[in-house]
Amino acid sequence: MEVPNSLTSSRLEYMYLGHNNFEGNIIEPVSKLTNLTHLDLSFLNTSYPIDLRLFSSLKSLVHLDLSGNNISPASLSSDSYIPSNMAMLFLKHCGLKEFPNIFKTLKKMEAIDVSNNRINGKIPEWLWSLPLLHLVNILNNSFDGFEGSTEVLVNSSVRILLLESNNFEGALPSLPHSINAFSAGYNNFTGEIPLSICTRTSLGVLDLNYNNLIGPVPQCLSNVTFVNLRKNNLEGTIPETFIVGSSIRTLDVGYNRLTGKLPRSLLNCSSLEFLSVDNNRIKDTFPFWLKALPKLQVLTLSSNKFYGPISPPHQGPLGFPELRILEISDNKFTGSLSSRYFENWKASSAMMNEYVGLYMVYEKNPYGVVVYTFLDRIDLKYKGLNMEQARVLTSYSAIDFSRNLLEGNIPESIGLLKALIALNLSNNAFTGHIPQSLANLKELQSLDMSRNQLSGTIPNGLKQLSFLAYLSVSHNQLKGEIPQGTQITGQLKSSFEGNVGLCGLPLEERCFDNSASPTQHHKQDEEEEEQVLHWKAVAMGYGPGLLVGFAIAHVIASYKPEWLTKIIGPNKRRIW
Repeated sequence: MEVPNSLTSSRLEYMYLGHNNFEGNIIEPVSKLTNLTHLDLSFLNTSYPIDLRLFSSLKSLVHLDLSGNNISPASLSSDSYIPSNMAMLFLKHCGLKEFPNIFKTLKKMEAIDVSNNRINGKIPEWLWSLPLLHLVNILNNSFDGFEGSTEVLVNSSVRILLLESNNFEGALPSLPHSINAFSAGYNNFTGEIPLSICTRTSLGVLDLNYNNLIGPVPQCLSNVTFVNLRKNNLEGTIPETFIVGSSIRTLDVGYNRLTGKLPRSLLNCSSLEFLSVDNNRIKDTFPFWLKALPKLQVLTLSSNKFYGPISPPHQGPLGFPELRILEISDNKFTGSLSSRYFENWKASSAMMNEYVGLYMVYEKNPYGVVVYTFLDRIDLKYKGLNMEQARVLTSYSAIDFSRNLLEGNIPESIGLLKALIALNLSNNAFTGHIPQSLANLKELQSLDMSRNQLSGTIPNGLKQLSFLAYLSVSHNQLKGEIPQGTQITGQLKSSFEGNVGLCGLPLEERCFDNSASPTQHHKQDEEEEEQVLHWKAVAMGYGPGLLVGFAIAHVIASYKPEWLTKIIGPNKRRIW
């Protein structure tokens, strides 16, 4: 890249060259553009380290992004000639091993991002004394504590503090009075969540998942928009303190030691979209009353002590207007499902509205806008594999009723859930036939109906489900020939074992002798075909826009599900 001499006095102020593969040294010609205020040179894949001192001529520069490049260590010292007006300096993914002292001299600094490096040790005390500092992102490093007293932090101007995925230990720090978002998940913080958090009235994000915190859930979460306290050792009950007009959208307290009942004050949370209380010791009946929440899309109650029926008393549809994911596995729910149970679900439409499942934090300033997102995550069991913390990003549907005491027939109305990609009804006492209407679930990728008391044949229509990657009907009372389609015969033998009457691939048992007619073994399927058509007609009766489904894009971090493992392998959670 060459910069003509005529441009040395150019009025060019903004230049974005990131994510390119320039040949030669481009830094020197860029340094001639003395009126630049915003410069993005991130991820250039240069073969040489970038020396920050080359930017000393850019006196007007306030925003510099060098993320993804190799930085000269000598140029990160405090005697560097970086422009003193610098307000935003991003050095993500630069392989840094020490916290850059260069920040100490930049008194106008507002946003610092050194995430995804290899920095260890303690955060320097002088950092919190920078008078205009609003955003600090140091996630995915190896910091283990704070230098000096954290009281300096309390009186700082920091509004967004991201400490996630480090090696911090001990008590949580007291937060700045101006704090808007605090993320400290995936550390080793201990002790109780400080009461002072209730005095931080601007707090919109509290993300403390995957630590070793003890004590109660704070009483003051009603107006915190995003709350993630997952995977700690919190005790007591979920506070009954949610007020009318609460702004909370996400509440995740899964994998703690919480007891008692679900707080009925959750009815005041009209903005609530995501509620996860899985893997606690909550003892309560199914919360039919939550259907009054107009935006609730994800509800996970698995691995608690819930009990009683999950069909409403009037034996009609479940009736949650926006529900996309319902995960109630490993409880003591009883009874049967009404024939209309799956009518009027959000997942009934193949045309789905997107559920982004995230809360965005904006850091606005005269030099641009920095956006950080906090994503909802959920445990799911997919294709028979355990995986943890899949982020709920797009728009499909999943249902897990496994490991309960449910009985009776599986309603044919299940075939209305056109957006369903995962269905787990295993380890119950369901009887009757496998619904023929399952053939209508064209998006289905995972189906587990194992360890029930199902009888009859496997519906022939299942072989037409082109996305079906995992199927298990083992340990039932099924008989007849296994449908011979690629999606079926490619399953493991174990998916069909424990059914003495089943035959055909992938089992070794052959179905027919020379005198038997194969059509006789499918007579039952033919007799039930009218019922399939009936449910297809019902499904067509629901107009577009009435019921929408949802999808799950998986960026794994870690929970303990067993059924929605699909796209990406385990990794630490990131905030991008």
